[in-house]
This record gives sequence, structure tokens and C-alpha cells, in this order.
Amino acid sequence: MPSFACSTSPVLTPQPGCPWADQMVLNPAFVADPHSNRLHMLFRASGPWPQMQRPGQPLPYPIFLGYAISDDGGVTWQPDFSRPALAPALEQEPDKLFITTADGRRVLNHANGCIEDPRLFWLDGELYLACASRLFPPGPYWEGTELTCCTPAWATEGKHDLGKAATWNCTVSVLYRVDLKALAAKRYEQAFEYVTHLTDPEKGDNRDAYLFPRRLSIDGRDQYVCFHRPWDPGLYAEGRGVTLPSMFLAAADDINELATPAARQHLLATPRFDWETNRIGGSFPPIELGHGQWLVSYHGKADGNVGYTQSFMILQEQDRGFPVIRHLCSDRLLYARQPWELSGKFPTPCLFTCAGVKIGSELVMSYGAADTKVGVARVDFDELVEHVRRFDADGVRRKPRRMVVTVKAPLHTAAKAVSA
Repeated sequence: MPSFACSTSPVLTPQPGCPWADQMVLNPAFVADPHSNRLHMLFRASGPWPQMQRPGQPLPYPIFLGYAISDDGGVTWQPDFSRPALAPALEQEPDKLFITTADGRRVLNHANGCIEDPRLFWLDGELYLACASRLFPPGPYWEGTELTCCTPAWATEGKHDLGKAATWNCTVSVLYRVDLKALAAKRYEQAFEYVTHLTDPEKGDNRDAYLFPRRLSIDGRDQYVCFHRPWDPGLYAEGRGVTLPSMFLAAADDINELATPAARQHLLATPRFDWETNRIGGSFPPIELGHGQWLVSYHGKADGNVGYTQSFMILQEQDRGFPVIRHLCSDRLLYARQPWELSGKFPTPCLFTCAGVKIGSELVMSYGAADTKVGVARVDFDELVEHVRRFDADGVRRKPRRMVVTVKAPLHTAAKAVSA
């Protein structure tokens, strides 16, 4: 079993008095700077927003992304709590819920209300950010509050043509292009370009979305391939009969088609182990191993007692079809154990990672703990990959081959036996 070394205390915590990070700082993503040893982090943060509270409704809790850096390999982090790096627009009127994309299209701004669970990855030489978003901010969701409690009445009543993104306030995964130089200089207004949405709101809540860091050959063409996790897999033909949130892949020739019927869908994995009986989803963008193989991190949730577990699988590219699972680790590899990882807004134990970067011989992962704090975990990369390879595609651990050793008797002993 690989040994994970986790932070003995949080590396980032909520900041009392900071309006946008007063209650929660969690679920961070980070990337290595290609020109230095610096690591760049985007973390999810939230606080109460009384200026948007509707009469008789709970306080809104918009969700922002903050910025932090590390110059010691992720051991310590220096956050910027002076202002968010990426903030939702928080508009309420229908005609103001639009944004211009990087290629000049006017589209619905699905990140108007909140921007959650960032994933950062390089693709075609550019840095991208994928995040789960909502059109309107949620209330105190850890209390079981409805996600539409802060949604304008015109939206919940369906007096619009904006679809389920407005009526249901469902989660839609959004893609941004990131200018790392602008981000590092804290020129946040110039650091992010809205590219497109990666999931279809008409098919309901969908998160844990991000792309492979290069295009893959699907149907004989190099296509963009995106992980995503619909809450209701049965809304996709490929998920018919599946009732639990599961991992999908979508492939398209154009990145703007990933959320459209032009994309081809593939059901990659469904819950099967006792620590994932409620749901599974991807955790952070895959790491290429060579020979068409990818290390994929994913998470599973069982219930309020077991909580969330992080584990891994290895995918194998195919000549013409989607990648398939070659090795599936059924072990609980990384989960909340320390007191500071267990106590938070939610009673459910939660250790949730959105980033993993190979630094030297280690895989360094940043994670949200107890839905309120940030930690860092490390593991020997080769040891982890070797462990995952011990399992077959169904999660069955392969037995080591037994070596049969034949011991020949010395010649003089054999001669004595014959003479006897």
C-alpha cells in the first residue's frame, strides 16, 4: 500500500472578516510554473452575502476563486485575500446574465452565481480552468437548504427562455482560458477568458469536468475528450439504467461541441465498491504514463459515516474508441483521518482533491478537508502507479506469481541413494 504524507495542519483556512472567504476555503487546484519552481493555486472560497438576501430567505453564499502561490514545493502557501481572483458577476436581471466568450460569442454566463471546485490543466500549449458553476448563488447548502432559495422569482417560476440553468439553478461545468502571467501579476481582470460550458444544463446537474491534456484519437480523428459526472446518468442514452452518479467521457472535434448533441458520450465507470455506494466522480486531470496509458484520480462517497475516499485507475487508449479501464484500485487510498480534516460545516468526513502534480519523484496533491480548509498530500509516484497496476479492470487484486524452485540433489548424494 502506498504511503501518503498529509499536512498535519491546514495550509489555508477561512479568513474571518473577509466577505468572500469568511466561512470556507477549500478544494484547491494548482499548476507548476513552466519557467520557475513556483506553484500557482486557485482555491474555492465563500462567505455570507447579505446584500443579495431576499425577504424571508436564507443568506446567499456566492462562491469565489482565490489565488495563492508556493515557492517551496507546496509545503507553505501565500494567499491573496485582498480580493478574489475570479468572482461571479451576481447579476439578477435576465438581460444581464450573458457574457462574451473568448471567440466573440454572446452566451449565458453559467458562472454568474458561483464558481466552484477548480481544475487547472494545460492543453494545446495553453492553460485552462474548468469549474463547477451556477447561474445564481446557493444558500447555506451544508444545512440542506434548497439551491434555489436565492434565485429570483422570475427564474424559479419559469418566466424566461433560459432553461433549467435558471429554473433549477443546476450545476453546469464551465471552461476558462487562463493567462498565467496575468494571474501571477495579480492582474485578475485580464487573467481569465470565458471559453464555453462543458456540460448541458438541460440534462441536469453535472460537475467534476475537465479535459485530457491532449487530444485523443476517437473514431479515427483527434478529438477533445472531457471527463464529466452527471447526477442523473439515465438522461444520457449511454447511461440508461444507471441510477447513481457516475463517470462519463465526452468527445468532440470542437471544444464548443462538448456540451451539445454533436459530442459522443461514453460511460466510463459506475460505483462498485463499498466505499463508493452513493457516487463516484473524477478528481483531477489525468497524468500521462506513456504507451497510451493515463493515471486517473477519482473519488467515491459511501454515506455520512464513511464519507469521501480518493483512489486511482489507469486508462488505456484504444486505436479508434474511447480509453478503457486497464487497472482499477479498489483500496481506500486517501480519506479524512485527522481531526482537522473531519470537523467542518458538514458532518460527513470529506477529503476532496482537485489537483495532482508530479514534482520530482512525488505526486503532490492539494485537497479540501471538512469542506472548510486546505491541505496537501504527497506520495511516491512510482510506488502509487505500481500499486494501482496490481489490480485488474474490475478492481480485483492480482495474486503475485508463485515461483517454483527445483532443487537438485548433489551428485554424491544421488550416487549413495542408487547404491543403497
